[in-house]
Amino acid sequence: MYQYNNTDQTLVDERVAQFRRQTEQFLNGEITDEQFRALRLRNGLYVQTHAPMLRVAVPYGLLSSRQLRKIAHIARYYDKNYCHFTTRQNIQFNWPKLEQVPDILAELATVQMHAIQTSGNCIRNTTTDHLAGVCSDEIEDPRPYCEIIRQWSTLHPEFDYLPRKFKIAVSGALHDRAATQFHDIGVHLVKNATGDIGFRILVGGGLGRTPIIGQVIKPYLEKKHLLSYLEAILRIYNLLGRRDNKYKARIKILVKETGLAHFTDLVEKEWLLTKDALELTEARINTIKAQFVAPPYDVNAADDERFTNAQHDHQDFAIWLEHNTVAHKVSGYRSVFLSLKAPEVPPGDLTDSQLDAVADLADRYSFGEIRSTHRQNLIFADVKQANLFSLWQELTQINLATPNIGTATDIICCPGLDFCSLANASSIGIAKEINDALDDMDYLHDIGDVKINMSGCMNGCAHQSVGHIGILGVDKKGAEWYQLTLGGSSENEAAIGERLGPALAKNEVTQAITTILDVYVKQRLVDESFLDTVKRVGIEPFKEQVYASH
Repeated sequence: MYQYNNTDQTLVDERVAQFRRQTEQFLNGEITDEQFRALRLRNGLYVQTHAPMLRVAVPYGLLSSRQLRKIAHIARYYDKNYCHFTTRQNIQFNWPKLEQVPDILAELATVQMHAIQTSGNCIRNTTTDHLAGVCSDEIEDPRPYCEIIRQWSTLHPEFDYLPRKFKIAVSGALHDRAATQFHDIGVHLVKNATGDIGFRILVGGGLGRTPIIGQVIKPYLEKKHLLSYLEAILRIYNLLGRRDNKYKARIKILVKETGLAHFTDLVEKEWLLTKDALELTEARINTIKAQFVAPPYDVNAADDERFTNAQHDHQDFAIWLEHNTVAHKVSGYRSVFLSLKAPEVPPGDLTDSQLDAVADLADRYSFGEIRSTHRQNLIFADVKQANLFSLWQELTQINLATPNIGTATDIICCPGLDFCSLANASSIGIAKEINDALDDMDYLHDIGDVKINMSGCMNGCAHQSVGHIGILGVDKKGAEWYQLTLGGSSENEAAIGERLGPALAKNEVTQAITTILDVYVKQRLVDESFLDTVKRVGIEPFKEQVYASH
C-alpha cells in the first residue's frame, strides 16, 4: 500500500496543528459556530444528534494492521469502544468529544491517516473495487490511479468550495464493484481497439434525492490526460454548478439540465486549453505503481489434504467457504470477507477488541492488510487456502464469520435516527428485525444474492435507490414510515429501483420484506436470481401481495 513521503506527512501534521488552533478559537468564543462549521467539515467533523461524528478517510478502502490497531485505540480511549464502517469505505466515530478531536487527528497522523475532505463541498475520498489487484477479471490494478487522484485532489485550492460535494470512483475490472455509474465521475480502465489501456470517463451519476445513472463523456482517454480531463470537468462544474439550491447543486443536475452533448463540448474546450499543463508522465505512474507491488505469494500454495478434509468434515466451514470467500487471481489463495452483519450487531460496527483481533489475524493470514467494502464489511484479500480453516475458526470466535455475504441479511444500513440529525426514521432497529425474521441460514442461502439497502432519509447514505430491495425512511406528521423499491443495482447493468407503492408503517416493514422474498421463491425459474425475477415479472406480483391487507 502507499506509504507517505515527507511532503505527505508534513501536510497532514500541519493540518492537525491548524485545526487544533481553530478548535481552540471556537471553544474560546473567538469564532462563531457558522465560521467554525466550514472549518470542521473540511476535517470530517459533523454535528450529530447526541455528539459530534468524526469521519476518517480510508483511501480506496485500504488499511494496514498498524492503522487498524490505532483505530481500535481511538475507539477505546476517545469513543464508546467501537467504530462504524461506511459505504464509502471510510470509518466513523459517533461519540468523540469536540475538544478531543484534534488529539484524535494527531493520533491518526502517526499512522498516515487523516480526516481531510471527508466532508464539505470538496472532492471526497476516492473509492474503488474492494477486490482491486486480486480479482481475475481485472484489466489493470486501479489503486495507483486512485492514489494519483488522491494526491491531486487533496487541498486543491480551486476546488475547495465547490457547489456541492464531489465523489470519484475508479474501476479496473470487467465487473463493476465500485458503483462507478453512481458517482459524480466514474473512471473505468479499458482497452482500445489496438490493445492500449486507458480510461473511459463517466459523468453525472449520483444517488440521494435524485438518483441518476452516469453517462459516458469520454469513451477513451489516454492515461497521461487523466488529471487534466478530471480538472476540466471540475472546472466547468465549479463555474456553472448551482449554488442557490443545495438540492440542485450536484453535477448530475448540471449535466441533466445542460444536456450531455453541450456539457461535453464545454469540457472539451476547457480541456484543450489546459491539458498540456497537467500531463501525467509514465515515470510518475510507475513511481506510484511501485507502491502497490504484489505481496510475496507462496508459489507452491495449492489445495492440500487438510483443506479438502476440513470441507468434508465441517459443514459450517464449507458453507462459510462458499459464501464468504471468492476466487483469487493467484492459484492456492482466496479472498475472505469478514461479515460485519452478525445478528444482534448494528451493520458495519466493529468493537475495539474485534479491531485488535482483526489486525492480528491480518498479520498472520493476509500480509498485514485489511480492506473495507462498499457493503460495510471487511476483506482479507490474500489468504492461503491451507490457512482458511484455521482462519474461519478464529473469526468464529470473534463473531466475524456469519456466512451471509450477499444474502438478505447482509444489509447496508445507515445510522438513521439513532445518531443522525438529518434522519427521518430509524434504520438499525429495522435491520435487526429483518435479521431476526430471516434467521434460517438454509433459507437465506437458498434465495441467494439479495441486496437490501436501507436509509433513514433522502440523502441515501445507504444507497437504497440501487438496492435489489430498497428501504427509505420518510416522515409523516412526526411518525416513521418507509418506502420500498425493487430492482435497483449499482453493478454493470445499473438500475434505479422502482417504487413498490405507498409508504408502510414501521411495524409493517419486516413483514413486507419476508412477503417479497416469499413471492420471489414462488415466481422464480430454476437458478434465477432475485434481480432477474424482478426484471422478468415486474413489480406487480410483489405489490399485490405486500398490499393485500391494505
